[in-house]
Amino acid sequence: MSAGTGIQHSEFNASATERVHFLQLWVVPDAKGLTPRYQQLAFEDAALRNRLGLIASRDGREGSVRLSQDLAVEVARLDPGASVRHAFAPGRGGWLHVAKGAVKTRDLDLKQGDGLALEDEAALEVTALASSEILLFDLG
Repeated sequence: MSAGTGIQHSEFNASATERVHFLQLWVVPDAKGLTPRYQQLAFEDAALRNRLGLIASRDGREGSVRLSQDLAVEVARLDPGASVRHAFAPGRGGWLHVAKGAVKTRDLDLKQGDGLALEDEAALEVTALASSEILLFDLG
C-alpha cells in the first residue's frame, strides 16, 4: 500500500476462531505526493520453503509487490536445519528480521522479533534452529 497523498487504513482479523500474526512494515518512499495505491499478493509456500523468495522490489520483478524505494524484500520459510544465503552487491546494506521461530547467523542466535542490521557485508547465511520465517531487506 502506498499512502501517497493520503488514505484511510485499518487492519483486523476477519476470523472469529483463528489467530492472526500481523507484521506491519513502513517504508519511506523516495518521492513525495505519490498517487495512493494498494496491492495484495499471495505467495505459494513452495516458492518460499527453504529458499529466499522475492516479495517486494522497486520494479515489481518476479511478480513481487512494487515499492517506491531502492530496496528488495525476500522471505524464507525454513524447516529446522535448513539454510539460506544472500549475497549483497557492493555498497548495499541489509536488515534481517525473524518473524517466527529461531535462527543462527554467524555466532548469533536470533528469535522471533529479533532483527540484525548489516553494513559492508558481502553475504549473509542464516540457518534455522526451529521452524522459522525470516525477512531479509536488501537496502540501497
